[in-house]
Amino acid sequence: MKYENFTTFRVMIENAIAWVTFDYPPVNIQGLPMLADLDMLAQKLEADRSVKVVVFQSANDDIFVAHADTEFLKDMSATAVSRDEVKLLDLQRVLERISRLPQATIAKIEGFARGGGHEFALACDMRFAARGKAKFMQMEVAMGILPCGGGASRMARQTGLGKALEIILGAKDFDADEAEAFSTVNKALEPDEIGPYVEALAARIALWPSESINACKQAVYESVDRPIDDALKAEAYWLYQATSQTPALKRFAWADENGAQFDMDNQRTWENLAVGVQDVN
Repeated sequence: MKYENFTTFRVMIENAIAWVTFDYPPVNIQGLPMLADLDMLAQKLEADRSVKVVVFQSANDDIFVAHADTEFLKDMSATAVSRDEVKLLDLQRVLERISRLPQATIAKIEGFARGGGHEFALACDMRFAARGKAKFMQMEVAMGILPCGGGASRMARQTGLGKALEIILGAKDFDADEAEAFSTVNKALEPDEIGPYVEALAARIALWPSESINACKQAVYESVDRPIDDALKAEAYWLYQATSQTPALKRFAWADENGAQFDMDNQRTWENLAVGVQDVN
C-alpha cells in the first residue's frame, strides 16, 4: 500500500505505525484539500491491516490543525432545512470515517487546535497535548453557528454536558492542563515528554493483533451511548469477531496447559507477559 500524493500532510510507515504529519502552510487550514486527503487516507487505512496505529502530528511548531476554511463555509445555505431533509456535512462525514478506522488513532498536539482542528482531534481515539504549546477553542458560537464537525456531539461524550457547554458557549482558549481537566485530552505532557510518551504508547499498541485492536475499539465506541444490555451484547459480538481472527484461543490453551495463569510471578508481571505472549501464534 502506497501512502503518497497527499497535498496537506505526509505519511511515514514504520513498525506498523503510520506517522501522519500535517504540513500545509501557512496554518494547516482545514479546507477541501485537507478533507480530500483525509478521505483518501481513510480509504487506504481501511484496507491495510499491516498498519495498527496512526499518529497525527504537525510539522508546524505553532499549529496542529487550524479551524475549518471560511472559504467553503461562506457558501453554506442561509435557508433552514427540516430534520427529514438534512444531510451530513463533508466535514462530519470525513471525521466520522477517521473515527471509525480499524486502527488505533492518536492526536499528538503541540500547537493550536481550534474549531475544526479541535474537532479533528476529538475524532481520534486518544489525544495528548504539550504544555505551553497546545491551545484549544471552539469559536463557532461567536460566528453565529455551532461546532459542526462532531464537536457538539463528541465533546459531550468526552466531558459531560456542563463542561461541553462551557467550552462551546464560552468560546475561550484553554490550554493542555485545562484540556486534561475537561477530559478532552488523555494527558497533558511537558514538550520534551510528549514525543517519547506517544512513541512508546504507539509502539506498544502496535504489538497486538490488528483484529483485536479493532474489536476493542469498536466495542468501546458502540457501548458509549447504549443501554447496558445492548452494550454487553456489543462486547460479546466483538469478542467472537476477535477470537475468529486472532490467535486468542491458542494463547488461552498455552496459558492453561503450562499453568502460566497460576504462576504468581506471572500475576505480578502481566504488563511484560502481555508482550511475551505475542510469540504464541
